[in-house]
Amino acid sequence: MHSKHQPTTDLEETTLNSERVYDGSFLQIYKDHVKLPDGSEGTREYIQHPGAVMVIPMLNEEYYLMEFQYRTPFHSIMVEFPAGKVEVGEDTLFTAQRELEEETGYRAKNWMFLTAFHPIVSYTSETIYVYLATDLYATQANPDQGEFIETLSISHKEAMEWVKEGKIRDGKTMLGLLWLAHLGQFSCPHP
Repeated sequence: MHSKHQPTTDLEETTLNSERVYDGSFLQIYKDHVKLPDGSEGTREYIQHPGAVMVIPMLNEEYYLMEFQYRTPFHSIMVEFPAGKVEVGEDTLFTAQRELEEETGYRAKNWMFLTAFHPIVSYTSETIYVYLATDLYATQANPDQGEFIETLSISHKEAMEWVKEGKIRDGKTMLGLLWLAHLGQFSCPHP
C-alpha cells in the first residue's frame, strides 16, 4: 500500500495515433492506439465533449429550483438542476447565466463558482462547472428548439429524500445536493 498520495510507478500512456471514428454535431468519438506503461500497446476509445455547466438555483434558504426533463438514453423523465453545454470560446459563468434563464425563466443577482468535476473519467473528456445562483428573479424562459422542461420548487430535505428513494438519479444533481449538504457554499479555485 502506498501512502504518499502519489503513484509509485509510471502509469502514463503514450498516444501513438488517434483516429476520429465519429463526428457528430455535439460529440466526437476517438479511438487511440497507445503505448502502455509496460511497453505493450492497446487501444482507448473515448468521447470528446465540449464541457458543460450546472446551476444550483436557490429560491431561498431552503428551496431549490429544479426541473423535469425527458432524457433519451434512459427513456425516462429525470429530475435535475439546470445544465447545458459550453459553446466554443464561451466563459462558463456566461453559459451558466444563459442556461438558467433559457431553461427556467429566472436570472440571479449573485453567482458563486463551487467546483468543476469530470463525471466519467473512463470514457469522456467532459468537465462540468458548477455554479450557485442566489437572489433569483423571474424573466422569461426560452428553451432551445426541441427542449421541453418543467420546473419545480423543492426543499433540500425533500430533494435528499428523492435521492435516497431513487427519484433523483442524475449524477451531477446528486453531487450538487451532496456538495451543499456537506460543504455548504464553500467554493474551489476555478480550474
